[in-house]
Amino acid sequence: MTTFMDQDFLLQTETARTLYHDHAAKMPIIDYHCHIDPMEIYRDKRYDTITEVWLGGDHYKWRAMRSRGVAEKYITGDASPAEKFQKWAETVPELIGNPLYHWTHLELQRYFGITEPLNGDNAMEIFENCNEILHREDMSVRGIIQKSNVKLICTTDDPADDLRAHELLAADPTSPAVVLPAFRPDKAMRADKADFPRYVARLEQAVGYEINTVADMRRALNDRIAWFADHGCCVSDHALDYCFCEEASEEALNAIYARAKAGAGITWQEQLAYHTALLISVGREYARRGWVMQLHFGCLRDNSKKMLRRLGPDTGFDSMNDAANALGLSRLLNALEEADALGKTVLYSLNPADNGIIGTVMGAFQTDSEVPGKLQQGAAWWFNDHKAGMEEQMRSLMSLGVMGTFNGMLTDSRSFLSYTRHEYFRRILCNLFGQLVENGEYPADRQHLGQLVENISYNNTLHYFGFDKVLK
Repeated sequence: MTTFMDQDFLLQTETARTLYHDHAAKMPIIDYHCHIDPMEIYRDKRYDTITEVWLGGDHYKWRAMRSRGVAEKYITGDASPAEKFQKWAETVPELIGNPLYHWTHLELQRYFGITEPLNGDNAMEIFENCNEILHREDMSVRGIIQKSNVKLICTTDDPADDLRAHELLAADPTSPAVVLPAFRPDKAMRADKADFPRYVARLEQAVGYEINTVADMRRALNDRIAWFADHGCCVSDHALDYCFCEEASEEALNAIYARAKAGAGITWQEQLAYHTALLISVGREYARRGWVMQLHFGCLRDNSKKMLRRLGPDTGFDSMNDAANALGLSRLLNALEEADALGKTVLYSLNPADNGIIGTVMGAFQTDSEVPGKLQQGAAWWFNDHKAGMEEQMRSLMSLGVMGTFNGMLTDSRSFLSYTRHEYFRRILCNLFGQLVENGEYPADRQHLGQLVENISYNNTLHYFGFDKVLK
């Protein structure tokens, strides 16, 4: 019987063990998509309890606790940190096969040196041990980043943000990693949302002029792209419910925008037309600058309106959307290509049924570029970043694309302890390669395989995003 989560965790063959320990484990981390607050890095935030860092904003854990019947008081409510941790600890043993079980214990091992499985009986002992360790000098946010061998972090930032935290970090020679903004203009593109007029006013304040037409909005976004570029940004991120391409005349777009800015309702088709026009506009600017555009799609958000009213968005009530992205994705990429707006692009779907769609559609647009894998299938995302989901995504990519150009893993997290997800991914990657070798499906060329693993773990991301310009 294999020992629980030992040094060879998930590494089932000798080839896999060699690839991981000799190659993957030594590579640094580039976390090119996450939701952490850069000001917490600058201020070197410290945590009072493990509950704060583990349960403070982790809707993965919140969903699991709700599914086990834990009252909201112990999840997002006013229970004490010890009570919340106790409820989480009681949930953990029930999570057999869930990535949260592995992530929890990887974090306990790597950051706290705790190897025993967490459960309700030892919860308070582990709670106190973790809290004591968190109070050590080297367990601040900066210390955690350094322990994790993280070289570069891209946060998620709105066009209207002042990027003050990034300015402070850039001027700080003691910063533990390069921290860059990522451009996330969703609020400027969702004219159907009730708070759109307020957001436009905020963006107008940021750019210093009124935004009265779609042309003005294009200008404003391009001006903010330039502002972000001045702060080292080279990547954008867009959240789409699903892929679409709805074209309209400039006159029609201006009428849509005017009604939305005035707080009047617009139809969903009108929203898609407005959104399409701005995607093409910013896409052209990204391509001109050599930026990477990330498109996240296939998410059905805020399913429980009751809980949305109670807790707000991003609190664990989203789901996969229907897998219906083939035509919309093809039309969108084609429209971008026709407008000279299809540069380096990473495609993520929350629905694993889209893996084959992404692999085949993106293969039709890998043209006129010297960039290896100009269009990328992103890592298994959100509800898919478990062992089976990662294997499924990588097997699909190997079958339909070029695995050697893959950019590997990201945390997509709000927690500074989530860097172990890179280790989790790398172990699964090495095991997958090891199986191919052991099955006689790929030669046992350890040098070449080792280089592939190092590239997917770090080097591909370094060069694809252009981070090699700042990481010397």
